[in-house]
Amino acid sequence: MNYRFVRIIVFFDLPVQTAENRRNYSRFRKFLIKNGFMMMQESVYCRMALNQNIAASIVSNIRTNKPPDGLVQILTVTEKQFSKMEFITGSYTSDVIDSDERLVII
Repeated sequence: MNYRFVRIIVFFDLPVQTAENRRNYSRFRKFLIKNGFMMMQESVYCRMALNQNIAASIVSNIRTNKPPDGLVQILTVTEKQFSKMEFITGSYTSDVIDSDERLVII
């Protein structure tokens, strides 16, 4: 059997104004986590699938469990395309002093 790994990336923007909206948001997020999705950043979750057939079943499962309001987008890319993702971050500053300048040994 030939495996061609694919990644399923789910982007969602759901309303959270009312208690019911927040409940739907929470249910959808927990559904994604329960089904093996990992958070890449806020409202962006990712999961790997063995091939396109499995990815199609995962996508149909997401369709049946989507909340009634809001926007849910799904992008399926191959593992090779996913590995070419470029991470660009700003400068990282830390308040932790990484030197032993003030180290006291008792």
